[in-house]
Amino acid sequence: MLKYIISTACTALMFVAGGAFAAGGAGKVEDTQFSFEGPLGTFDQEQLRRGLKVYTEVCAACHGLKYVPIRTLADGNGLGYSDDQVRTYAADNFEVYDADLDDMRPAKPSDNFPENVDAGAPDLSLMAKARAGFHGPYGTGINQLVKGMGGAEYIAALLAGYTGEEKEEAGVTLYENTAYPGRWISMGPPLYGEDVDYDDGHTNDLESEAQDVAAFLMWAAEPKMMDRQDAGFRGVLFLAVLSVLLYLTNKRLWAPIKHARKD
Repeated sequence: MLKYIISTACTALMFVAGGAFAAGGAGKVEDTQFSFEGPLGTFDQEQLRRGLKVYTEVCAACHGLKYVPIRTLADGNGLGYSDDQVRTYAADNFEVYDADLDDMRPAKPSDNFPENVDAGAPDLSLMAKARAGFHGPYGTGINQLVKGMGGAEYIAALLAGYTGEEKEEAGVTLYENTAYPGRWISMGPPLYGEDVDYDDGHTNDLESEAQDVAAFLMWAAEPKMMDRQDAGFRGVLFLAVLSVLLYLTNKRLWAPIKHARKD
């Protein structure tokens, strides 16, 4: 009975989610092979640095990262910048309001990335998580489970999915985007390719820029992902060893009794 109820609920959920996306026209999101996918995946440090450059020079004009401390750019499992590099980056790119000074001042590593309220655009701190799983491609989470598709794929597909078509509705200009549910989005194309010059000489076409900033936003939403994976791997290894020891201990304790019964 319980299995029947669970099966019915899952089926209903898939139909509801699928119907909701079908009504708006589910967007086209393809699987992208990001380095951080899988239980042993790791962030590509150079890709994260390229993504930060795209965010700083393009995305930050409208979107903030208010939940991300600037000091985390120095994390070894993230971008791995030195403390001096983080200090210089913060001071050169952002200003924050200081209540003690009652004025704006250059940002410090101890500050968070500033939020951007003037543009009315959503904050990107948790965007990669918000668009993953049941809120991600096709709405059911099956693609994320089977193919590893999640928020990063959606962001990359969205940024590279503009067709160039526009229309106006109720005085608002809408842009056609193949990845956006319903195909029409009010945000204009933020990237066109060759928007930034990468320090490492990596190609800066539209798809590369979209994937780089998507990877950076994945790190912004999950900065401790690699630490958790490492802890999980150690936990599984410990449990495996413990299981073997318990099995051998059980065999040793019961061996005299089993031999006594045979005699």
